Amino acid sequence: MPWWQWVYSRFCRACRALAVRGGRSEIMATMLSDVYVHGYHPRENERLHNQAATLVDLLHCDTTYPSGSTVLEAGCGVGAQTVTLARQSPDARFTSIDISAESIAEAKRRIDHAGPTNVEFRQADIFALPWEPDSFDHVFVCFVLEHLSRPVEALALLSTMLKPNGTITVIEGDHGSTYFHPDSAAARAVIQCQVTLQEQAGGNSLIGRQLHPLMTAAGFEEVRVSPRMVYVDASRPDLVDGFTRKTFTAMIEGIREAALSAGLIDPAGFDAGVRDLHRTAETDGVFCYTFFKGVAEKPRHA
Repeated sequence: MPWWQWVYSRFCRACRALAVRGGRSEIMATMLSDVYVHGYHPRENERLHNQAATLVDLLHCDTTYPSGSTVLEAGCGVGAQTVTLARQSPDARFTSIDISAESIAEAKRRIDHAGPTNVEFRQADIFALPWEPDSFDHVFVCFVLEHLSRPVEALALLSTMLKPNGTITVIEGDHGSTYFHPDSAAARAVIQCQVTLQEQAGGNSLIGRQLHPLMTAAGFEEVRVSPRMVYVDASRPDLVDGFTRKTFTAMIEGIREAALSAGLIDPAGFDAGVRDLHRTAETDGVFCYTFFKGVAEKPRHA
């Protein structure tokens, strides 16, 4: 499953978490357990997985780890990022965790098919990690914090897993960074429905812009955040189809029932907004979205 199917499926999970009542562990289990329900259909999963290559360089061109280093990938899902990480750092050792046993099984299948042998998978919860402090040289987190009600706490717990001066890499999107041509109030309204639903579920789809203060609040030093903008126009038909249509607009289409049930918008307004998002994929359309990538270090004397 590619990263954008991961984003979409995790968001659907967050919307369903609106019905959850209980403590942090129950909410975490609900949000992260069976997140890949729609992605397990082999034909659809494979189609989307093949599309992922269009943005690998944007997100991971500078994600490499030294030979012999140990890396904890927290919230690996079905291994969409794991394959890229393992291939780009073949001499590092990865421990990739997810709270969902089903996701771990799919991630193992992906890695076995792709060929890397430097990954170990374990079912584990970010809020109840099974290792002693200072167990890893590096931590990698991608598209996870946006679904957590306590992202600083999660980052602080992950920090305990790092050796002194170990590094953490965090990647998140930010739906507020979306802009397009032709502009459309209706399209912006349906995007706001998504933002509101995720907020009501305890998440934050605008978290990308907050990476620096969040990582700083968690105690990391030397925090550096870089924006990674996806710019799509007719000269990039791969992105028009793979990102504008099948990533972002498909994600918004998927929240129709939840948005209507929550009373955030009426059916005509929602459908008009989706039509206008599809309009941006035509030959004279433009679509932009920004991801944010943060890298930081654990203090030597933490």
